[in-house]
This record gives sequence, C-alpha cells and structure tokens, in this order.
Amino acid sequence: MSGLATRGPGRDISDAKHGGACDRVALTRIYHFSAAHRLVSPHLGPEENARVYGQCHRVHGHNYYVEVTVTGTPDPVTGMAADLGALDAIVERELLSRVDHHDLEEAVPGVITTGESLARAFFVRLAPSVPALACVTVVETAKNRFAYCAEGGEPA
Repeated sequence: MSGLATRGPGRDISDAKHGGACDRVALTRIYHFSAAHRLVSPHLGPEENARVYGQCHRVHGHNYYVEVTVTGTPDPVTGMAADLGALDAIVERELLSRVDHHDLEEAVPGVITTGESLARAFFVRLAPSVPALACVTVVETAKNRFAYCAEGGEPA
C-alpha cells in the first residue's frame, strides 16, 4: 500500500525480544455486507444443482464479513504499516458498494458464489488498488470461512 503509511501518530511498534523495530507486520481489517445468492453451476441441470448444493441452490442471503489483510513495514515516524482510512475507502469503492444489499450473481458475474470463489474474486478485485494485499477471507457463517491469499501467503 505505497504511500498509505503516512497518516497521523501511531503507537511505537517494537520487538522487545530483539530490541528493534519489526520488519513486517500483517494488519487485518474487517468489513460487513449483506447479500443474496444461490449456488448454481451452469454446468449442471436443475436436479443436479439441487443434489450438489442442497438447500443452498435456492435464493437465500447471508450477513457476510470480509477480512482484508495487508502487510507492510511500520513507518518509523508514525509506527503505522498502513493508512486505515485509505484502505477503508478502497474497500468501500471497489467491493462493498458493489455487493452490499445486492444479488451476488449480478454483482460478481461469471462466478459460482461459493465462499471459496467469492474470496478469490474479491482478492482479484482489490489487488490492483491494494498492492500490499496479502489475503482476503470471506466469513459466510459462524462455521464457514474461506481465505484466498497472495502467492506464498497463508490464511490466518
């Protein structure tokens, strides 16, 4: 997130064990949106979609959480690795404004709207505007979370 680590005073981020500043940190910001969707593969007929996806082949909705993780080196002056205000504005513009209270089949065309596919689609959507993007996690329910990470990254 080049240029995003220059806002306001931050906390001193230090590594007491090694006596110096941390080289890299990961920051995860959590966002919420509500949307409708249904699980339907264009490669399957109606009966097969019903069998494969169960009740989820019918239109239903979720209150989703999206966790956006960026990595960076804390600025020596502010102690901040990213400008949260800038990140929030990008996520709102590039993602939330397109999916919140929308039908995901229309908002994310060409994607079977499984959590796995949404995590990947959201990562691809955000990556050009967030160079430090490390991972996008979609939390669909209390039991289901799906992460898509940059090459070499790992879900938290």
